[in-house]
Amino acid sequence: MTITTRAAVCRDPRHPWEIIDLDLDEPKAHEVRIRFHAAGLCHSDDHIQKGDAQMRFPVVGGHEGAGVVEAVGADVTRVAAGDHVVCSFIPACGQCRYCSTGHQNLCDAGKNASTGEFPDGTFRFHAGGEDFGGLCVLGTFSQYAVVSEFSCIPIPRDIPFEIAALVGCGVPTGWGSAVYAAGVRAGETVVIYGAGGVGSNAVQGARYAGAKNVVVVDPVEFKRDMAKVFGATHTFATAKEAHDFVVETTWGQLADHAIITVGVLHDEVIARALDVVGKSGKVTITAVGGGWIDANAGLFIGYQRRAQGALFGNCNPLYDVPRLLGLYRSGDLKLDELITRRYTLDQVNDGYQDMLDGKNIRGVIVHEH
Repeated sequence: MTITTRAAVCRDPRHPWEIIDLDLDEPKAHEVRIRFHAAGLCHSDDHIQKGDAQMRFPVVGGHEGAGVVEAVGADVTRVAAGDHVVCSFIPACGQCRYCSTGHQNLCDAGKNASTGEFPDGTFRFHAGGEDFGGLCVLGTFSQYAVVSEFSCIPIPRDIPFEIAALVGCGVPTGWGSAVYAAGVRAGETVVIYGAGGVGSNAVQGARYAGAKNVVVVDPVEFKRDMAKVFGATHTFATAKEAHDFVVETTWGQLADHAIITVGVLHDEVIARALDVVGKSGKVTITAVGGGWIDANAGLFIGYQRRAQGALFGNCNPLYDVPRLLGLYRSGDLKLDELITRRYTLDQVNDGYQDMLDGKNIRGVIVHEH
């Protein structure tokens, strides 16, 4: 039996999000139906809508979401009807080579993220005889969705859905980029380029790991001010200002880490990041865009510099999502402060425009039921 759900969809690249009604199938084996209460407006969805990243269209947007399990298909063991859950934008099967070796962020079950289809090649969203994929096989910009149980992480009932939604992507991606991927340690100097939803959490991760100097570069004054709330020790509008400060404060030794969390990756920010780290320095790239590393190999060899990409902040969602929510409960992780504005589903395009205008750290859709 199908149900009807209201959702924000994108039919083609560079077309605005459109609110329509969709038919939603019942969950099959190892699948569950979730009634979403909140969805985060992550920049990655905007990249899809803008055509900056590969995706099958039409697509139901949204890959940060939290809600309640309404129904389960056959053989589901991870969650039960009535459970409160957050969706991990990369599923974790727990059994593949990567999950079993502590790399759940690389789980083989995430291979259909760009098609939105289930492993059997089918879809659960439909309208007018057309199949709609869900972003990351989720589609949290829908009131209801059918997802794999591998994408579900149970959460305590006292965690607000709006908070939980953010821990499905932006929070662990930023936090983990500093704590796991970069491996920030006490006393180090870290430069973070971009202080949006991901960068703000890279700031929190670096500060919690004990960095002495957490230096943020962002052209938007509001984001620089908020970065200080999340633990930045110094903020600058330009990469040159930050570089000059790092040279002075480290007596020319330069930074230990540079973490790139800008909204759109580009060549210049990569070059500036490579330039700001010193001997054994590491550049961690956590951004989407068309940037290239254009550097002589001697730049890496002579100073033993390293450059790496990070996916989901190298986090293991089944472990790290509950861990981060525990830090939120203890007051060690600021999540309420991340939410700048709340929107209805009808306001999804307004929410993304506010993000592009630099008005939001993170916007959140609150679903109406």
